[in-house]
Amino acid sequence: MTRVFGDWFFADHTQAVCAVLTRAGYRALFVGGCVRNALLGVPVTDIDIATDARPETVMALAEAAGLKAVPTGFDHGTVTVVAGHLPHEVTTFRRDVETFGRRAVVAFADSPEEDARRRDFTMNAIYATPEGAVIDPLGGLADLAARRVRFIDDADARIREDFLRILRFFRFHAWYGDAEAGLDPDGLAAAAANSAGIETLSKERIGAEIRKLLAAPDPAPSVAAMAAAGVLARTLPGADPRALPVLVALEQAQGLPPDPVRRLATLGGEAPAKRLRLSKAEARRLERLTGAAGQMAGAAELAYRLGPDMARDAVLLRSAALGQPLSGDLASELARGTEARFPLSAADLMPGFDGPALGAALKRLEADWVASGFRLSAAELIARARQG
Repeated sequence: MTRVFGDWFFADHTQAVCAVLTRAGYRALFVGGCVRNALLGVPVTDIDIATDARPETVMALAEAAGLKAVPTGFDHGTVTVVAGHLPHEVTTFRRDVETFGRRAVVAFADSPEEDARRRDFTMNAIYATPEGAVIDPLGGLADLAARRVRFIDDADARIREDFLRILRFFRFHAWYGDAEAGLDPDGLAAAAANSAGIETLSKERIGAEIRKLLAAPDPAPSVAAMAAAGVLARTLPGADPRALPVLVALEQAQGLPPDPVRRLATLGGEAPAKRLRLSKAEARRLERLTGAAGQMAGAAELAYRLGPDMARDAVLLRSAALGQPLSGDLASELARGTEARFPLSAADLMPGFDGPALGAALKRLEADWVASGFRLSAAELIARARQG
């Protein structure tokens, strides 16, 4: 029998939340990402528990046990139970009665089999008991083992219930799918056929999904599939995915972690900050990255003017766009530029220069100094200034 294990699973506070339900005769089943990730051996961040207890019962049982219970999605059956300072989302088994895109009329159900049918992908419809025994009503284990992201039942119907599932399909493939096997053909066809539905989604939700997608270790195959299916054009018109795999390879060679904003810069597109509702800091960094990557300055000069991180990213973006490997020792060039200090100050040129002429002279001499590879001395620069 397949079983779920992990430090989170055996934690006293997590087991205490389950015990609150099971002692009262109700079921408590871990479900979704925590089960999926535990079976894959990757970190678990969110703990979701499904139960046949109704939300008002969950609230009462948790509070009677001295646990904090918050009705975060009470009308849809979700109560967040805080134990050990960690949130545990406890949701009553549900089934869809009627769906309207992001909105759905749901009814409470009594079994995980019913509950599983309303979820998106088979790998997200795997349950586990508090003892770790796996319940797999829809064949999610086989899909998980094959790294196959597959919609539950009819892909077209699942997408029409919530068009955000189109983007989730590509995001989940980037994180959990088999890149060599490619995307599930039924899911890909349904995503392409329903791509216009993306335009009904809020920019905030689209932006959140794209950030998560671009944070995957290697999102390039998924983004290429998005482009081929017409989904990328709906999400970010004008984006070009061709440089992304080169950038990912350069990042990996440099030992850099994934960076969604850096990767977004290589995709380009029309008004990405607006279309994806980037934060002010993200939008500002994206604009600076794009501008820096368009400069022809070397890594050392960029590091001197922009700092080592911005310079490094600009060089990576430029190399990816040109499809060329990095030239020279990037780390040493970045360090050289970062450590460089312009040897002149305004006082060094006075009283021979003042006012606007002083500023213009300093700017010209700094450009000469940078062009020399930061080698010109203060004396040599002052001599140049006197020569005009």
